[in-house]
Amino acid sequence: MEIGEIISESVKYPSSNWKKVIILGILTLLSILIIPAFLVMGYILRTIKASIAGLDGLPEFDEWGEMFFDGLKVFVVEVVYFIIPLIVILAGVGASVISTQGLATLSTATMSLIGVTVLIGLILAAIFGLIATIAIANMAYYDSDLGAAFKFSEILEKISALGWGKYLVWYIVMIVILIIVGIITNIVNNIPFIGILISALLIYPYSNLLVARSIGLLFTSNEE
Repeated sequence: MEIGEIISESVKYPSSNWKKVIILGILTLLSILIIPAFLVMGYILRTIKASIAGLDGLPEFDEWGEMFFDGLKVFVVEVVYFIIPLIVILAGVGASVISTQGLATLSTATMSLIGVTVLIGLILAAIFGLIATIAIANMAYYDSDLGAAFKFSEILEKISALGWGKYLVWYIVMIVILIIVGIITNIVNNIPFIGILISALLIYPYSNLLVARSIGLLFTSNEE
C-alpha cells in the first residue's frame, strides 16, 4: 500500500462510525482526569492493533480494564522515548526563565544558546518520535506486549523493511495533517460556548483515529 492510499483510507476511516468517534470524544473531554486519559490511549492502541490485523471497522469499547492498562503501557513507552528530548527542551526553557530574573533583556549570546538548546530538543523529539511510532505499532502487533516496544533491533529492521524514504514521507505528511488539524481546532475553539465541545467530541478523536489507522496500515504496508 502506497502513502497516498494509506492517507486516503485513514481519512475516511473514522467516519465509518460516528457513534464511536463521539464516545472517544467524551473520554477525551474527560481526560483531564487520569483514568479517561489512559482509556483514550488504550483505545488508540486498540485501533492500531485492529488495523494491523486487517479489520476495517472501528474496534469496540469493551474490556475497559484491558483498555486502561493498554493506555498505561502507551504512556510508559512515550515517557521512555521522549524523556531525553523533554529534558533538553525544559533545560532551554528553564534557562530562559532563570536568565530573565531581575534582567530587562537578555544578551544575544544567551538568547542564541537558549534557542539552540530548545531547537536541539525539538530535533531529538522528532528523531525519537520516528522510533517511538513504530515501537508502539510493534507493541500492538505483539498484542500489547510492553517489551515489544523496546526491541530496538527489530523496530529498526521494520523501518528498514518499510523503507526510510517512505517512512519519512509518511511522517512528514502526518505532521502536516496534525498542523492543519491544530489550525482548525484553534479556529473552532473561538466559537463561543460550543467551540471547545466540538473540538473535544469530534476533531480530537477524529484526528487521533486517523493517525492510529494510518500507523496500522503503514506497519503492514510492505507485507502486501
